[in-house]
Amino acid sequence: MKHRTRVKICGITRIQDARYAAAMGADSIGLVLHQASPKRVTLEQAVEIRRILPPFVTVTAVLLNETEDWIKQVVQRLRPDCLQFHGQEESEFCEAWTIPYIKAIPMGSTQNPDAYAANYASAQGFLLDSNAAGRLGGSGDTFDWSRIPTSFAAPLILAGGINPSNVAEAIARIKPWGVDVSSGVEVAKGVKDTDLIDQFFNEVRRGDEQDSQA
Repeated sequence: MKHRTRVKICGITRIQDARYAAAMGADSIGLVLHQASPKRVTLEQAVEIRRILPPFVTVTAVLLNETEDWIKQVVQRLRPDCLQFHGQEESEFCEAWTIPYIKAIPMGSTQNPDAYAANYASAQGFLLDSNAAGRLGGSGDTFDWSRIPTSFAAPLILAGGINPSNVAEAIARIKPWGVDVSSGVEVAKGVKDTDLIDQFFNEVRRGDEQDSQA
């Protein structure tokens, strides 16, 4: 069966970038709501971005060690389709919001990704990033893909340095459920480039074609 790799464009800060990414075929728009991030958006900005998205494009709220009060505001006002946790959140905390969630695995500091994932059995999927524990991704750095276990039952989203020059190879080698790009399609922090977005989607399609012919 031919597989279509899902795409999340993360770190969106501008309405025009969200609109363009959706038009090109993004499955999800990632909005960083961790206030210390250079790619953060305010809750008001996030709501405005959500408002202009077309049907069937989801919103993922990206969070890191947030307070319960802040997440409650995000859930009530933004109504995200998915929560993406990047910190030391316990599984019970991630589950408490009754919204599907993704748990980021910090491949930069995790020695046993299988054991890490086992602590979050209720996660909808796992995002593999190059960051160290307690830090958001978006650095543009890659990690050693050979460290990715083949035993995951849950869907994997590959992040960490994914860009137009390597995403086709990543798809062909790893066969992830989805890929997550942020810095790889940017000209400045939080500012996306339409040409790079075009190139990225072209390469995703090329990677899928290579995978189907393997």
